[in-house]
Amino acid sequence: MTRLLVAIALLGLVQFPAQADEVTGLVTVVSKHDVATTTDKLIAALEEKGLTLFARIDHAAGAAKAGMTLAPTELVIFGSPKVGTALMHCGQTAAIDLPLKALIWQDGEGVVRFGYNAPDWISNRHGLAGCEQVLTKVGGALAGLAEAATQ
Repeated sequence: MTRLLVAIALLGLVQFPAQADEVTGLVTVVSKHDVATTTDKLIAALEEKGLTLFARIDHAAGAAKAGMTLAPTELVIFGSPKVGTALMHCGQTAAIDLPLKALIWQDGEGVVRFGYNAPDWISNRHGLAGCEQVLTKVGGALAGLAEAATQ
């Protein structure tokens, strides 16, 4: 009987896989603009807020250099050393998820999306006890940046 229940449970997992847009911890917002414009708007918002832009990576351009194709996909790496250091004081392993990142991509349906790691996901991943105030500030900043870039 136990083997039968395990087999039924496994069949359920095989028949109902998670959808790609249900990535745990990833907040996504639909953009009204193309990928390049959304990314440009994000970078302008970063500059306006005095945040550091560490890198802008065009994954589609990288794919083209490798002789492959990829829908428009850009990654922006940015942050504030003051805020990032505060988070690392709460849990040094948070450094693997810092600086912060925003992924802007065109999905298979042609919809442009803006995604970032949810601060509570980062907190849970690294056990950032005592950083609630900083995480709330980061969450507000990320939501504001997403809105500035996508609207």
